[in-house]
Amino acid sequence: MKNRKPSYIALHKSGELKKQVQKAHKLLEQCTLCPRKCKANRLQDETGFCKTGLKARVASYNAHFGEEDPLVGSSGSGTIFFSFCNLGCVFCQNYTISHHGEGIDIDSGQLAAIMVSLQKQGCHNINFVTPSHVVPQILSALPIAIEKGLSVPLVYNSSGYDSVDTLRLLDGIIDIYMPDFKFWDKNTAKKYAKTSDYPERARNAIQEMYRQVGNLKIDSNGIAVSGVLIRHLVVPGGLSETKEIMEFLAKLSPEIYVNVMEQYRPCHKASDYPLIARPLTQNEYEEALFAARNAGLMRLEQDGLLRLLEKLESFPDR
Repeated sequence: MKNRKPSYIALHKSGELKKQVQKAHKLLEQCTLCPRKCKANRLQDETGFCKTGLKARVASYNAHFGEEDPLVGSSGSGTIFFSFCNLGCVFCQNYTISHHGEGIDIDSGQLAAIMVSLQKQGCHNINFVTPSHVVPQILSALPIAIEKGLSVPLVYNSSGYDSVDTLRLLDGIIDIYMPDFKFWDKNTAKKYAKTSDYPERARNAIQEMYRQVGNLKIDSNGIAVSGVLIRHLVVPGGLSETKEIMEFLAKLSPEIYVNVMEQYRPCHKASDYPLIARPLTQNEYEEALFAARNAGLMRLEQDGLLRLLEKLESFPDR
């Protein structure tokens, strides 16, 4: 598995990648890339909810060591942070990028150069952060990057608010899908992310991602080469939704790789919403971890921590 070549290279050689680029580009004429289906003519630089026209905007790119262990390895994950987003999370920790649009508009050649540069730095993968609204731009840059030697796995790091039709354009191109699964309840999603259909869309998207690449596969060096990795940010007061999400994922596959995240803090406009206007407590986080284990999930980023907590639970004074 160590010498496995990403399948996008074969698609490029066969000419199939070019066809996918053309299909994706056509969607920009009346944009239906994401579930919002704004139908803005982005070829003419019209913008919809995501505030993005023809060109992708990049806020930053670097070898990132704060991602999940199978992505980081010894040399980091080559993250490219795209500006703007198709969600409107009131607690967004990157709101200056996702809401305010900090960054620089770039063309396909520049995006390809960024990918190749990150690979040359030794990054184990190219990690597209918040890519849902710029899939055509990513695909347009990919053939250029391949011709310049790109050969590492591609990571699709999204909010989970993705269109199945758009994901199908990425079949055989994306090696690793890393979506969030934020909310189970449509009312919560509407309140905190400005879209009531998030839960349904995320379930459908994750099922499609899993159909394409299956469970996370790791090489002999501990580096992910393909598969699905799910993130779930535990939100104050949201434990009942966490349990539902974990049960859904376990039914999809007990071996699906899940990161139960404790990084929540009240950012952006979270202070306007009393239930989430505070940090997550340690007890809430521990309950979320136990919910994941009780659902039957067998591969958690926090396996070591969970084993420690389970040992502590056995003490009488715990």
